[in-house]
Amino acid sequence: MAVTIVSLALLALIWIVAAALTADPQILPQPWALVQPFAQALRSGELLFHLGWTLTRVLWAFVLAMSLGIALGLVMGRFPAVDRWLDPWLVIFLNLPALVLIVLCYLWIGLNETAAIVAVTLNKIPNVATVIREGARALDPGLDDMTGVYRMPRLRRMRHVVLPQLAPFITAAARSGVAVIWKIVLVVEFLGRSNGVGFQIHLYFQLFDVGMVLVYAFSFIAVMLAVEWLVLQPWERRVRRWRG
Repeated sequence: MAVTIVSLALLALIWIVAAALTADPQILPQPWALVQPFAQALRSGELLFHLGWTLTRVLWAFVLAMSLGIALGLVMGRFPAVDRWLDPWLVIFLNLPALVLIVLCYLWIGLNETAAIVAVTLNKIPNVATVIREGARALDPGLDDMTGVYRMPRLRRMRHVVLPQLAPFITAAARSGVAVIWKIVLVVEFLGRSNGVGFQIHLYFQLFDVGMVLVYAFSFIAVMLAVEWLVLQPWERRVRRWRG
């Protein structure tokens, strides 16, 4: 924790020095210059309203991308024939720019919530599937043989044998997934939604208000850091305990 605090303090110091060298709050304001606009946005309820919309989209896209990506990666990792068929598709979607998928979803589905969630989900599924596929390939065949000898039911085998081995890979996919998904959600909101952090950043970009862009950006970063420290890291330590 002490290292984290010192590291963040160093980052803040770099920001202060850069703002001092710039000497123009319209380009880069000092950190303390953001306190008043942050408090005003918080009091008005505007900040929480737009944060809520963005978090809702992130949650929906995360759940869908993780669920579908884990299922796809597990099947591809366990069945080589399926992997050979689907690997070209995976490569294509891994290299398809996120912006292209977002624009296509808006054109095909419309400027609505469904298009926004589908665009973010499709962008993340290939990454999750790739990580889980490698985990499925690394499963211990000896444990598979053991479950066959004891005729363990499929659900129990999945819960007690497969998932504990996949846990580090699922955790890695989840951690990278949260980071990538919220960035894509901001682009989705920037391009085609009427609320959310991305929409507000777009609005203040048009007004050339760097301070409010930073207020909304750092507010959401703070939420994501809280998720990382309070949820993902404790979960990662918990799922790794069985290896100790």
